[in-house]
Amino acid sequence: MPRSTCRISVTLALTWTTVALAAAAAPPDGGTTVDPKLLERARSILQRAPLVDTHNDLPYALMLKTGGDLTKVDLGKLQPDLPADIPRLREGRVGAQYWSVYVDSETALTRSSLHDAVRIFDIALRAIESRPELELARTADDVVRITKSGRIASLLGVEGGHMIESSPAVVRVFHRLGARYLTLTHWRDVEWADAATDTPRHDGLTKHGELLVRELNRTGMFVDIAHVSPDVMRDVLRVSRAPVISSHSDAFALVPHPRNIPDDVLRMVGKNGGVVHVAFIREFVVDGAAWEAEKKEVRRSIRQRVATDAEEAKELEAWVKAHPPPGGSVADVANVIDHIRAVAGVDHVGIGADFFDDGKTSMVIGLEDVTRYPALFAELLRRGWSEGDLLKLAGQNHLRAMREMERVAAEMRKSTPPSVVEGPRSP
Repeated sequence: MPRSTCRISVTLALTWTTVALAAAAAPPDGGTTVDPKLLERARSILQRAPLVDTHNDLPYALMLKTGGDLTKVDLGKLQPDLPADIPRLREGRVGAQYWSVYVDSETALTRSSLHDAVRIFDIALRAIESRPELELARTADDVVRITKSGRIASLLGVEGGHMIESSPAVVRVFHRLGARYLTLTHWRDVEWADAATDTPRHDGLTKHGELLVRELNRTGMFVDIAHVSPDVMRDVLRVSRAPVISSHSDAFALVPHPRNIPDDVLRMVGKNGGVVHVAFIREFVVDGAAWEAEKKEVRRSIRQRVATDAEEAKELEAWVKAHPPPGGSVADVANVIDHIRAVAGVDHVGIGADFFDDGKTSMVIGLEDVTRYPALFAELLRRGWSEGDLLKLAGQNHLRAMREMERVAAEMRKSTPPSVVEGPRSP
């Protein structure tokens, strides 16, 4: 889940080659109009895939909306203010969805992270159990079996290492609850790893962080490098014996946002056998640095003319309404996918949209909600992607990496006892 107020600008100029290729690839309307024939082909491909999305924040959204009382919402009906519901998942041809277990990084300061995480696990599991269309999946074979039965395979991913409170025991308990990946950090550093969006404290993984990576390998959970610093990414890929994923990130070479992944790491993921799952978040997909700079100048100009903060805020709000930030397009997301394919390889790219609200202003234009996956695959068909490669992108890459992750875990459990080394916790 992104923090909407966090807009960190990193200076990196795009090469003229990248810009030219992107312009050549994009249709004149930016990919918002979809050829009906390509759209129908895309739907057919996704029906067979299955489509695996590795990040949706429905459980936390349910907590915010209902306080965890699921009798107050019917996921069998359209819920446009939520990031997912059954009718829209069906329309989008979603076969398997990772539901995010998320609590704010600030909970680490009050030592309530684990307690709050258990609440979100409870909401997620009860939501899955409440709908006959959903079934909890624990293995890659489960995903295939469930999708073949016509249901939506539901998996869990833990978005932030602060929730394990430095304990390998918690890793194992989360695995038993159904978690199949751990994002090592969220927006803040943890005691054993640096976040991409915080001041580095460790310059990568600490030794306890390396121990936790190995315990994730042994337990049978993906190590997720979304949200972590590039140095942590590189350390993880050095230490991990199993394929590594990024559950929701994009390409730093195209948009220099700290949440995106540098090319050298993309190449390492390819060699590792892992998968980078592409997010649809506007600020990860399109570079808003120029807009932010213009907004800053406008704010300065307004401040020189008005007498109060309230006047400044009112005028700035009017300017933003008349000059909205770049919204991106289906074509822009396809550019990210093409870039990761070129750098990491076609076997190492997947989908992790990161729907967390109603999507109207958070997601790129044309991919605002979970009904819109076929539009993206239609755009890739227009660009010449084969059906076989689209099946890899949709879910086969993830399932291949998951089977290897499961194999490594089974081997390690035969020879390596569970770690009982508890790590440091901030006071």
